[in-house]
Amino acid sequence: MRQASSRAIGAIGLLLAALLPATATFAQGGEGLSPTLARIKSANVVHVGYRESSPPFSFLDAANRPIGYSLELCEAIVEEIAAEVDAPDLKIDYVKVTSDDRIPAVVQNKIDLECGSTTANAERSKQVAFSPLIFVAGTKLMVAKSSPIAAATDLKGKTVVVTKGTTNEQAMHNVDKKFQLGLNIVTAGDHEQSYQMLADGKVDAFATDDILLYGLIAHHKSQDKFRVTGDYLSYEPYGIMFRKGEPELAGVVERAFRKLGSNHDLIPLYEKWFVRRLPTGERLNVAISPQLEEAFHAMDDSPGANN
Repeated sequence: MRQASSRAIGAIGLLLAALLPATATFAQGGEGLSPTLARIKSANVVHVGYRESSPPFSFLDAANRPIGYSLELCEAIVEEIAAEVDAPDLKIDYVKVTSDDRIPAVVQNKIDLECGSTTANAERSKQVAFSPLIFVAGTKLMVAKSSPIAAATDLKGKTVVVTKGTTNEQAMHNVDKKFQLGLNIVTAGDHEQSYQMLADGKVDAFATDDILLYGLIAHHKSQDKFRVTGDYLSYEPYGIMFRKGEPELAGVVERAFRKLGSNHDLIPLYEKWFVRRLPTGERLNVAISPQLEEAFHAMDDSPGANN
């Protein structure tokens, strides 16, 4: 099964819990609004950042409309924001972001929520805040079916592409240093460009989160051309990203997840995007891990889950 080890995911859960803001004490309808919520109320719009090529989290359908698992989670957050700011007809403005510019987009108020495939870690939490856990992935390698590469140690002297601005880039530098591989690590602007570099034979491997590799292979129907291989080279807990230092906004985000948990919507939403056939026709068939399922159930048991 395409899952990380229980011990590793458990450790990540503890890390992510430490990164999350203490929001349980903020009740709906508190005095005043935080800067982001006040701006949303004034403009009657939430700016939602999306990714073009991160299936099934955030990608484009046949009509070039943003869809995906992360975007549906963000729609639930928008509903909770609408209740918080008393704006029942609140609109969503979808703003394209990349791996490289997504954090600046949040920090510089270009987007209010980033709804893609973003790792929540301590370094990033110095700049932005994250929702509760939405997925756990890990860095692996995509290679041609005919490639002899089966593990990172087989990459000696090879060229590997990573998507600019991802944690996978640092993971590959760490692997290169650890095993003294002499890698040529190159970057591409987004996951689709990285995939195309491998497809065009310009690199020997593409390194990113395993679930994104499976998504790209399914999207391009290239199961006969490429495979995902190797041990996990990093572990990546995903979250929805938003502005740091606004407890009221953090409270709204957490409340949205608790409602999803208490209504038992999270696991069916997961199955919609990871198990069943996607609107674009492909099917990943990646079962939920016991650890992520437990994290979802825990949201129902959190204090204030029914607020």
